[in-house]
Amino acid sequence: MTDWTDTELSALRRAYASGTTRVSYDGKSVDYGSAEDLLARIRTIERAIAGVGRPLPVAGLAGFSRGDR
Repeated sequence: MTDWTDTELSALRRAYASGTTRVSYDGKSVDYGSAEDLLARIRTIERAIAGVGRPLPVAGLAGFSRGDR
């Protein structure tokens, strides 16, 4: 899994808000094809940071009956 930083997320948000698709942060520069691509990247990082998409542990109690009691 990739570890995203707040610096990267902030840079993506600033670029989206300003209407540009070129993002620069930490000495890196990325060109996104469209504002939709940029927004999709922002949402992906937000979900990863929030923990959405991780499998939740399954807990439960199974019950059985023979039907004659």
